[in-house]
Amino acid sequence: MSLSADRLAEFDAFLIALNRASAGAILPLFRSDHGLENKLHGGFDPVTEADKGAERAIREMIAARYPDHGVIGEEYGEDRPDAEFVWVLDPVDGTRAFIAGLPLWTTLIGLRHEGRPVLGSIGQPYIGELYIGGAATGSRLISRGGETPLAVRACPRLTEAIICTTDPDILTGPELGAWTQVRAAAKLARLGLDAYGYAMVAAGTMDLALDTGLKVWDVEAVIAVVEGAGGVCAHWDGSPAKSDGGKFAFAGDRDCLDEALVALRRASRD
Repeated sequence: MSLSADRLAEFDAFLIALNRASAGAILPLFRSDHGLENKLHGGFDPVTEADKGAERAIREMIAARYPDHGVIGEEYGEDRPDAEFVWVLDPVDGTRAFIAGLPLWTTLIGLRHEGRPVLGSIGQPYIGELYIGGAATGSRLISRGGETPLAVRACPRLTEAIICTTDPDILTGPELGAWTQVRAAAKLARLGLDAYGYAMVAAGTMDLALDTGLKVWDVEAVIAVVEGAGGVCAHWDGSPAKSDGGKFAFAGDRDCLDEALVALRRASRD
């Protein structure tokens, strides 16, 4: 069942309010005492009080406004994940950037209706940017300068593309081989952007973002925003993106993605 324009506008306004609340929990801890912890034994998987405090604030608002809605969050798990409406949360995507004092982390909030992403936001409150929207509404940037529509740009050739991945060091051998081949063909590559790179695809300043090992909270909001800007979201085997995680490509131009998939498909089953 599709959602009415009025219902989507209602959720859009609430999504903006959720971003304000999460920013209120996060910003006082940015470049400050953020209470760093390590979630991973034998490795490094950082979490801070900003991650936990922001997710608590978002969950409290959802429970008060929409008590029948479900929630899936990185820090506090699942609550009614099979509900008609489910909010999917990554309060600080890019915690490593956050603890390094780099303003490349984002807050990801997605809304799923009947299992399908319908609305999402990629927020960077330190620099005052909120990328928000969905396929049915279109996407836009809300910034200190006002609101502007988001639109991907035409880039049919990989040789003209600006691309990114978060960290080549986390790629497996076949994945790294695929990334290396795509990077060799592209015009320019950037690293370490996390979901901010996905926002740049939606904004039309980058053309292709590739990552692997993504979780549902890493992609739910992004799929909505990128598709709302006219972009394409796919798995590395070329299939349409599903918000269950894995290897993802976010592209502004289908032709550019198709060229990259020649290499990506070889690593899609690793």
